[in-house]
Amino acid sequence: MTAASTRLSVMMFLEYLIWGSWLPLLALYLSGVLGFSGAEIGYVFSTQAIACVFGLYFGGQIADRMLSTEKLLAVLHLIGGAAMFALAFQKSFWPFFIVMLIYQLAYMPTMSLTNAICFHHISNAQTEFGKLRLWGTIGWIAASWPFVFILAGKTGADLNAALSNIFTVAGVASIALAGFSLTLPHTPPAPREEGASAPMKAVGLLKDPTMLVLFIATTMDALVHQCYFQWTSPFLQQAGVAENWIMPAMSIGQIAEIASMAMLGWTLARLGWKWTMTVGILAHAARFFVFAIGDPLWLMVGINVVHGMCYAFFFAAVYIFVDERCPRDARASAQGLFNLVILGIGPFAGSLLWGWLGDVFRTAGGAVDFSRLFLAPAVLALAAAILMAVAFNPRATPTRAS
Repeated sequence: MTAASTRLSVMMFLEYLIWGSWLPLLALYLSGVLGFSGAEIGYVFSTQAIACVFGLYFGGQIADRMLSTEKLLAVLHLIGGAAMFALAFQKSFWPFFIVMLIYQLAYMPTMSLTNAICFHHISNAQTEFGKLRLWGTIGWIAASWPFVFILAGKTGADLNAALSNIFTVAGVASIALAGFSLTLPHTPPAPREEGASAPMKAVGLLKDPTMLVLFIATTMDALVHQCYFQWTSPFLQQAGVAENWIMPAMSIGQIAEIASMAMLGWTLARLGWKWTMTVGILAHAARFFVFAIGDPLWLMVGINVVHGMCYAFFFAAVYIFVDERCPRDARASAQGLFNLVILGIGPFAGSLLWGWLGDVFRTAGGAVDFSRLFLAPAVLALAAAILMAVAFNPRATPTRAS
């Protein structure tokens, strides 16, 4: 492993350690500690989508046209770290919503920026990107294990206080990555070509019918993916998993993701774009159909193993596919466009939809009826897989847009 690839691997590790520190337990914190309603939880999760619009235009335009990517990454993580520390002290809905929005405005652009830095410094995205991105998965897993001990034996007020550590851990990691970003390989703005702004060039990719189908299917699958983050931790708690073991139980999927990422290049070479991505979407459908069954507990935990295919075979493959077909002077913006779908449009609609359905599908005792709730994302994922199988027909040999 070269010095540059080592630094890129550490970057990915910290990037996803930050996200994995707070996202899996956020819904549990909002409902169990702060007492937010399903709709309010949905609004909090929707801040991610709002931030992705900012990330597409401002993050992509600045990185593609104005400022070196590694310096922009450092500034954004410094702001994000400060916001994370502040979140631990917010106890009512509107202050929490506003601070979370500030955090997301800083963090969400970094998702596409880290991808863009990797693609800038590797020669073969299909074989090399998965090996770098799997370190992000390892970071996500690493974030879950401290909470086995932080939350162990805690109940009542002690548990509530301990749960606020999800923001402290994320804040420390954010500050660390802000400093480390300044050591990353220099990634200057691309030489500007004549024509539209970088974000508009990225949007122009959708004139290609193949890219448009992928955009629609990605939106559908991202909406499904949001249900996993929004309701899995309350679901596992209701199913009988102790609070301090919820994050490790969910991290089973990330452990499987390491193997899936390592196999991504091999899978793309043998199945091609269409069937690799379709398998990734079908894995989502399988997980939610099993969640809807709701029993036995070992199966509810074990089915998370398909998360590896959900992410690597679809979302990671999408990033590689887009990079191979985007203009060179709009690389960060093209990644931002599909981040807008994966982390913005889909999750925004999902946050509101799953929050609303969480209130609709409640028993007389006030608990969420997950057997009915989880049928909705299962059917939606199945529809997205059918769309990909029927209408997504990319060229076998990629052709550069410029």
